[in-house]
Amino acid sequence: MDEKKRCQSCGMPLSEEFGNFGKETDGSANSEFCSFCYQNGGFVNPDQTLEEMIESSIENMTGSEVDMPLEKAIELANSFIPTLRRWKD
Repeated sequence: MDEKKRCQSCGMPLSEEFGNFGKETDGSANSEFCSFCYQNGGFVNPDQTLEEMIESSIENMTGSEVDMPLEKAIELANSFIPTLRRWKD
């Protein structure tokens, strides 16, 4: 995976340019998590499991915007998502 700053929950690239940083309760940006995973000082889906995140990542990567081949998306999600801070023990 490249060296871009990435969400430590889903792996999405984070950027001020994209304006996709998560937000704390005071409205300030959270530089570790994206706005899809983290809003108002907490995870959007706090009970989400690692397996559920992997599945949703595969769905996102194979969707029309990214259009990644299924086999590559499965390999990438299963090897990368578990290494992110949210999913480490």
